[in-house]
Formats: sequence, C-alpha cells, structure tokens
Amino acid sequence: MKLPSTEIRRLIAFLRAINVGGHNVKIDRLRELFEALGLSNVETFIASGNVIFDSPAKNTRALEEEIEGHLREALGYEVATFIRSASELADIASYQPFSTSELDEEGNSLYIAFLPAPPDDEAQQRLLAFRTEIDDFHVHEREVYWLCRKKMSESAFSGALLEKTIGMPATMRNATTVKRLAAKYPASQ
Repeated sequence: MKLPSTEIRRLIAFLRAINVGGHNVKIDRLRELFEALGLSNVETFIASGNVIFDSPAKNTRALEEEIEGHLREALGYEVATFIRSASELADIASYQPFSTSELDEEGNSLYIAFLPAPPDDEAQQRLLAFRTEIDDFHVHEREVYWLCRKKMSESAFSGALLEKTIGMPATMRNATTVKRLAAKYPASQ
C-alpha cells in the first residue's frame, strides 16, 4: 500500500515589528528561528520581516499562531505573522486596485497591508472615511491597498491608524517589494 504524499507548499510570512522601532533581529537568527519549527528551505527577503519557506501545513492560521508563539518566546515581544502562499502572493501582486495612470503618477506610492482576515463591512466603511486627496484605499480579501499621493511621511494616515480603524493587526509593504517577492518566488515553484 502506498502512503499518500504530503504536499509541500512554498509559503511567505510577513512579520510585523521586525527591524523597526528598536526591535532588531539579525536575518540569520530569524532563519534559525523558522528552521527550529521544522520549516525547510527558509530564506529571507530584505531585512523587513519577509520569510519564505516550505511547509506541509494545510492550516496556515494555526501555523501563523505557532510562529507567533515561537517568536514571542525567543524575542520577548509580539510579532504578528501573516502567511500567504506563493499563488496568493502572485494574485496580490497582480491585483489592480487603482488605475494605471494613478499608480504611475510621479510621487504616488502603493502600499499593501496584510491582515489576518477580511475586514467586515463596518471596518471597511471606517477605513474608507479616511479617504482624502492624498490617501485612497481599496480592500480586497485579506489585504488593504493604500494609494498615497505624497510621501508616506507627509500623510496623516499610518499603519497604526489602519490597525486601530479596522480593529485588527496588520503589516504593510510597498507594492514594489510585494511584486519583487512574487517574481522571485513564483507560484509554480
């Protein structure tokens, strides 16, 4: 009798509070912490808390919680973790929440916030109330797309305000970083 094969999936963890606000973690140490959980082919992408790895885990929410607990114990502080598969990342990177002309306009930047779950309608309405000439938002599944028409530092909006507004943790990445990650770790791997 042949045993069923365990499917290994390429996953990407977006970590909040890594190498910001005085919470510095050497990338080698971060890789070791993931490998200690039995995850394989662990890599990092830029030093902002993007960890790529292979895992047979089917329940990514349970894996997120396991990683969060392990990092809290090892680092001494909370590290919210948001896992996406390589195919989910490809969809996120290719999603067009705003017109190409808006995205290509000089000085405009697109940020993508990763959430643990889709925000409910009430949370979405609270977020959309923050739309201004500078800031626009679009919610799609477990991501918030933020179009900032000036430097992020010139906006009154922030990641902390996003979390408060939608009532859940989030971590934000520049869309360029997300697209580079999706290109480097394609879904077919």
